[in-house]
Amino acid sequence: IASFPSYGSLSHLDRGGLRAGTRVAADKYDKESVSDFALWKKAQPADEPLGAAWDAPFGRGRPGWHIECSAMSKRYLGDTFDIHCGGIDLMFPHHENEIAQSEAANHKPFARVWLHSEHLADATGEKMSKSAGG
Repeated sequence: IASFPSYGSLSHLDRGGLRAGTRVAADKYDKESVSDFALWKKAQPADEPLGAAWDAPFGRGRPGWHIECSAMSKRYLGDTFDIHCGGIDLMFPHHENEIAQSEAANHKPFARVWLHSEHLADATGEKMSKSAGG
């Protein structure tokens, strides 16, 4: 992220407070530093039966989560599109990483407007989500 000066602007991230080795609790993928994000993930045994890995010049693997979204956006919406929506939990690091890699690759703004929503809670106050079965 050091080469992308506006990294963190969307989420108002204090870049000066980032420290090597710090982990983001909500981040469910492997990395060493809060400032790292994977463009390409090394293939894992669980990827193979799903057909979710292939050979590339830099090793067998699959695109990182953020690259998948940038690639789909570019293909179906172009280099720049009007409105990008998502949950508030995706603002950092996911949307920040999408912006960084897309704008670095395309030399154009990624999305003109960002719309982030809070989460719905059930009667007990638990977050309702697809991943939780809600």
